[in-house]
Amino acid sequence: MLVEIARDPEVRLRDIAGKVGITERAVQSIVSDLYQAGYLTRERIGRRNRYSLNLDQHFRYPTEAGIPVGLLIGILTQRDLPHHQAD
Repeated sequence: MLVEIARDPEVRLRDIAGKVGITERAVQSIVSDLYQAGYLTRERIGRRNRYSLNLDQHFRYPTEAGIPVGLLIGILTQRDLPHHQAD
């Protein structure tokens, strides 16, 4: 969810569900949990939501505790950046 939101802060939950392969209701539940845990904020713009990630938030699981979410998001969205090839 976080990666899809990082790629498009105005993404529709329906679109995330299609990409991830789960129901829209499941996505709504996960996004709600992420909101309540402080991983993201949402702003209502007309009929849509715009999400902002809290990249400084740390993972809550012991094996990743102390690692900011932004580090993982950066790694996973790095492939979205255009790569320059040497001629």
